[in-house]
Amino acid sequence: MVMAYGTRPLRLPTAEEALPGRAQSIRVPERHHVSGRPMLPPYPAGTEVALFGMGCFWGAERRFWQTEGVVVTAAVYAGGLTANPTYEEVCTGLTGHAEAVLVVYDPGQIPFDRLLGVFWEGHNPTQGFRQGNDVGTQYRSALYCTSDEQIEVAGASRDVYQAELHQAGYPDITTEIATAGPYYFAEDYHQQYLAKNPNGYCGLGGTGVACPTGLSTA
Repeated sequence: MVMAYGTRPLRLPTAEEALPGRAQSIRVPERHHVSGRPMLPPYPAGTEVALFGMGCFWGAERRFWQTEGVVVTAAVYAGGLTANPTYEEVCTGLTGHAEAVLVVYDPGQIPFDRLLGVFWEGHNPTQGFRQGNDVGTQYRSALYCTSDEQIEVAGASRDVYQAELHQAGYPDITTEIATAGPYYFAEDYHQQYLAKNPNGYCGLGGTGVACPTGLSTA
């Protein structure tokens, strides 16, 4: 029996439990609200893509669009089972998705390990299915990579940062690191939310522990 959100245990759904979704994708704005660049591929030659789950994607997306070397960002649903989910469906916990930020970046301006520094320092990666007061599987810490090299660098970075967190008294990192599967753009009102709503909610908060292999965002 599938229980409603709020009574369902915090765990990812099985394929049998997952909501069916739909074939039609959500309409995406043509251009980024902040930079004015195209939101959808094809992206500029030489750029690379990675997806970062840091809890609520509103504050996380702002952190990345403010990072030099990032070409475009978008709020997306990643790591789940349901095709083209809505926000309301994701919040039930029955799609399996994490709220994530699609980051298109120029590796000539910012290498992947420095983006990982923004990621690790920008949230608490030890909290499992929550981030601060935001509780649910959609708020889990996650890294979805698009190349074997990214996977290797992400794993090495995690191990280094884990040692720093342990030294500071934090428990084990719970971040999911995986090859990116299908991901789906979130609704228009989620895109660049804090640029459209400067006083809007931002639950982003780190541990205060610096990442030795990445860019400090303190």
